[in-house]
Amino acid sequence: MSYLTIANVSATYGAMTILDGIELSIGQGEMHILLGPSGCGKTTLLRSIAGLTAPSGGEIRLGDRRIDNLPPKERGIAMVFQHYALFPNMTVRQNLAFGLEQKRLSRAEVARKVDATLAMVALEQRADMRPHQLSGGQRQRVALARALVLEPALLLLDEPLSALDAQIRKRLRDELKRIQRESGLTSILVTHDQDEALTLGDRVSVMNAGRIAQTGTPREIYHRPDSLFVAGFIGDGNLLTPDEIERLTGIRTSGSAIIQPQDLRFESVNGATATMAPAPDGEIHVQGVVTDVSLSGPTIRYLVEAKGLTLKVEAPNRYDSAELSTGTTVRLALRKGDIHVVPN
Repeated sequence: MSYLTIANVSATYGAMTILDGIELSIGQGEMHILLGPSGCGKTTLLRSIAGLTAPSGGEIRLGDRRIDNLPPKERGIAMVFQHYALFPNMTVRQNLAFGLEQKRLSRAEVARKVDATLAMVALEQRADMRPHQLSGGQRQRVALARALVLEPALLLLDEPLSALDAQIRKRLRDELKRIQRESGLTSILVTHDQDEALTLGDRVSVMNAGRIAQTGTPREIYHRPDSLFVAGFIGDGNLLTPDEIERLTGIRTSGSAIIQPQDLRFESVNGATATMAPAPDGEIHVQGVVTDVSLSGPTIRYLVEAKGLTLKVEAPNRYDSAELSTGTTVRLALRKGDIHVVPN
């Protein structure tokens, strides 16, 4: 059942269309990701939900209330920005307490809520420090806690991790996922980072040119893209034309097709005969040559030349496994079911 409903929402700036009839439903307790390139409209959509930008048409409903005609403070929404926007002269505790004090809660109630939220984001030991005494990751956790302490009906996050370095970003990404799961808070996060989207999201909406190109689970978006744009934007798969697929596999497709690098399995056949044994039912075997090898954290990325095509192939990066060198002849194995046809 939909908790947040966005119906035919549009936004224009002069003659430019920023949002073009957005339709989206988000369930209660869901972490929903808005993913897309710069300028696709994802931040404008987030600001329209928050009430910081007025859409030119359509309707936004939160629960059983229409909210697009309400001022921001009456929508029950909290927002975390890319830049922390903390009060520099206040301690962490005072930053969290400020919004509650504006609601005229009792001192005891403010203290109880602040302490509970500090524990949730593991900042109890930093409660009496000021922002300049904290690391970037800690300041972003304070910004998140300041939103959570208000117990909003909806949490909006506008690229909250993009200003952090890679390692802090990964750790805070895990923390954000834990906090969202524990709180059960319905959340929408804007990002252009594909790994972040696929890691954090219950569902992902890929946006392009003011429209939603596809909405689905991370697995659906990654393995079964609906369009060439989504196939090209998500991951780094092998996107092949119908002629290329036919040359590689002997199968004629009605459109282009994507094969993910990890779906191509391979083994070295150096020293073996060039004749390959028949492939099992449902599989295709192709011979090729390794032309490039690169390490990418948990995987090893190979480029393999096969039937005049350069294919990206990934294998787990295990310390005790042999790394194939360039020039190695390999046998590629591909399941027919892993070839996903994308409509042109």
